[in-house]
Amino acid sequence: MIEITILIIDSGYLSHISKYFGSGKPLKYKLENFAVNLCKDLNLNCKEIYFYLAPPFQSPKPTEEENKRKANYDKFISKLKKISPKVNIREGRLQKINNIFTQKGVDTLMTMDLLKISQEKQVNNVVLITSDTDFVPIIKDIRKNSGLKVILAYFTDRKRKSSFSLSNHLWKVVDKKILIKKKHFVNE
Repeated sequence: MIEITILIIDSGYLSHISKYFGSGKPLKYKLENFAVNLCKDLNLNCKEIYFYLAPPFQSPKPTEEENKRKANYDKFISKLKKISPKVNIREGRLQKINNIFTQKGVDTLMTMDLLKISQEKQVNNVVLITSDTDFVPIIKDIRKNSGLKVILAYFTDRKRKSSFSLSNHLWKVVDKKILIKKKHFVNE
């Protein structure tokens, strides 16, 4: 029997992995194919995707470049809303301080959705695509109180202290793990 699952994707982390496989340039892939390929390797059926990201920064008086980025982003989001399995777009915001951009609110949205999904009990599993240890407490809670299985989809380049390093806390708290491979991005 194939179990029903939901994918929870930190788009920043997935983009980072895609750039690694593309030797610094993001791979061109379809999110729905990635989700299906990953779930197929887990013998799971992907019911929905929750996709977390932040729109491009817009200054109070947007520049031409900022307007172009926003238009491309809006086109991308419009395409995501039309695919199957259903994609739930969850947007944080992009903060700019001293020309450094930081995503804000995304982890909170992910935590809220993990809690909601566990309470609704409409799926057996959730596949979490992140490397952030901030999710350890919510993972422990939903596994204990709802019986929802949490699967970590991760990537590592096996280099100590690299941007793909994973905490042992996150590694130990999940039910199962799957290594994200380049083949998961392939459009079939």
